[in-house]
Formats: sequence, C-alpha cells, structure tokens
Amino acid sequence: MCIFNYESGSRDNSPVFKRRSFIKTLIAFPLGLILASSTLSWANPPTSEVNTTGLAVTDDTVTVGILHSVTGTMAISETGSVQAEKLAIDQINAMGGVLGRKIEYIQEDGASDWPTFAEKSKKLLVNDKVAAVFGCWTSASRKAVLPVFEQYNGMLYYPTFYEGLEQSPNVIYTGQEATQQIIAGIDWVVKEKGAKTFYLLGSDYIWPRTSNKIARKHIEKLGLKVVGEEYYPLGHTQFNSVINKIKLKKPDVIYAIVVGGSNVAFYKQLKAAGIDLTKEKPLLLTISVTEDEILGIGGENIEGAYAAMKYFQSLDNPNNQAFVQAFKDKWGQDIVIGDVTQAAYLGPWLWKAAVEKAGSFDIDKIRAASPGIELTTAPEGYVRIHENHHLWSKTRVGLAQKDGQYKVVYESEELIEPNPFPVGYQ
Repeated sequence: MCIFNYESGSRDNSPVFKRRSFIKTLIAFPLGLILASSTLSWANPPTSEVNTTGLAVTDDTVTVGILHSVTGTMAISETGSVQAEKLAIDQINAMGGVLGRKIEYIQEDGASDWPTFAEKSKKLLVNDKVAAVFGCWTSASRKAVLPVFEQYNGMLYYPTFYEGLEQSPNVIYTGQEATQQIIAGIDWVVKEKGAKTFYLLGSDYIWPRTSNKIARKHIEKLGLKVVGEEYYPLGHTQFNSVINKIKLKKPDVIYAIVVGGSNVAFYKQLKAAGIDLTKEKPLLLTISVTEDEILGIGGENIEGAYAAMKYFQSLDNPNNQAFVQAFKDKWGQDIVIGDVTQAAYLGPWLWKAAVEKAGSFDIDKIRAASPGIELTTAPEGYVRIHENHHLWSKTRVGLAQKDGQYKVVYESEELIEPNPFPVGYQ
C-alpha cells in the first residue's frame, strides 16, 4: 500500500479556494486499485476552465513529458528516475488522475548529451505541448534545458541534489542544494570524525566543479585544508594515477563527486590499490553515489564509504516501506532505490498537488500555487516547497554496506531550509 497525504499550505478562506483546493487529502491504495479518491464536484471541471494556454489537456487526459538519459554513461544513474516517475504516474492514475484526467506521458532520451536534452525539451514543450516535464539529472543537462523552459514557459521538476546558485520560476527542485548536502555533510565529517585534510575529486562538468568550489570554501572557512583537487571527463575509467596521488597525500577524507558509469571503475580500482574504506584511513565521503550506482559498483567495492544525502532505501518508516514495496512490485524484487530516484518520485505528486490547489493546468497558476505545498507522507518523511522552489528536507549520512545498501548513521534533527544562494559561497 502506498499512502500519500498533501496539504496546500494556504489558509485562503475565499469561496474559490474552498471549491478548488484540497485542504487535506489522504489517499491509500494498492497499485491498480482505487480505495479512496476525491468526490468533490470539481473533480473533472471543463477543459476550457483548466487549460487556457493550449496545453495537451483533453476532457479525459493530460500529457506530461519524461526526459532522462536511458542511454550513455548517465543511464546507470537516470534509469531509476524514469522508473520512479512512471510508478508515481501509475499510482496517480489508479486513484483517478489529476482533475479527473488520466496522465499520459511522452518519454524522450537525453542520451547523456546536453544539446540533446535541450532539443528534446523544446520538442516536448513546443510540439507536444506537455503540461509538465519530469527530467534531467546532471546540472549540465539542467543548464542546457533551462533557457528553453523559461522561453516557452514550461515547468520542469528536477530531482537531483545539486550545487545550488540557481532559482527559476520554471523549475521545482526536488533534490537538495548545497547547504542541505555539501555544507551539512562536511560539518558532520569534521565534527564526528575529526577530519582536517581533504582531497576533492570529481567528474569534469559544472556540478562537481561548483560543488567542490563550495566545499573548498567551507573547508577553509573551518580552518582546515584541501590537499588535492582533480577532475576527469564523464565516462573516464582510468583512476590509478589519482589514486596514487591520494595515497601519497594521505588525506583524512576523499571527497568524491564522480558520476555515472565512471564510479564503477573508480571504486574497483580504489579497492585494487589496497585502500580499504572500512578502515576509514582515508575516509571516503561522497555526494554522488546512491544505491543505483552501487548496483553497478558492487557493494564489496564501496563498503565503508559514507554518503551525504536526504534519502536512503533503508529508511525505516511506514511511508518508505510502502514506497519500496510498490517500487519492487512494479520493477522487480532485486531493484534498488537511490536518493535521486526518490526525489524523482516526488515530482508527479507535487505537480498533482499544485494543479489541484490551482484548479488549473496553466503553468502560471501552478507556479503561484506551488509554494507551501507539502507531502507529509513522502518516502523520505516530509517535504514542503519553499518560495524559492526548493524543498525543505533533512540531511542524512549513510554508511555503505556490503549488501549494497546504506546504514543511516546521522539524521538532522530539523528540516533544513533551502538556501540556494548562501552568502560567501558564490
């Protein structure tokens, strides 16, 4: 069973609000079977009222886009996002859809190529006139599509933890930004592990470089030291040279932001070089390796590493247990679920909540309705959309286990307010 509960976050007492907004909706259903759904009179309002801008909305259906890499080096990371978005769409359709309309989707492959992402996003918005797009993974792909979404006034639900330093009226960021992940993770490793020296390692594009820039500033702010910094192209598979440098420098922490398929080579070569992560000398802290990547890396090759995320499949709460079971029922019992996959799952639900709060599929109305939307039964526990279009969420640290899962060793006491433009880190 998957249970979702969302509130609009608004206290508007106008008749229009009372007619068009959920104050509180609790939905409980197994896949494919409706156990409870809204019976409000406006559940299926006329298309002329809910679609005034020519989107792909009919009396019975609404079409959205899914845009991720299912080929190329990023497929190892992005396939889970596609699966999560399709699961959410199936579940929403099982309970009656959005404003009485079933969701249909058009899926495009960004093919791990940023110009292709831009081209496909324009197709989805201009030709297909989709009502929303759930997509992208890398910051490079997001930066490539952002001008398209802003020019054609589309709405993108972006699921990946990222470097921050961005805020767009046309994007809802369902992952974490730097203060919730980079800064919080470094604070944890310094406080709990006494780390003083760091070696920064990343793939060579905007997210790892900007993230490490923020990490370096924070490390130096704490009076600590960066002893090395290296970047390698996406798809790179030869890490022996940098591993030798790390062994010579003897940092307390390897701060790793390697993405995609390169992770498989890096962690296997790290182990082959005699670096045993379970001994924490050096300790490895990553912000890029989720359970999805570990499936390719192999748990035995990354056991003992730490990851700073907001979600791990092993989270022990009823919401997550229901989500994990539904995900496995749809995609196979051996499937794993990582941080970005869970954040991707939130996208269709947050969009549904905004549409129903606005009583419209129009982008401008959805944008106005989004701040304050909350999911109280999200798998990670609870999220709320901030006025800056990022989510309030917790920071967690997980310890990689041999079985490919993470054991949660730290969780922030409170939700961390998103701050995409932290003073002193730009």
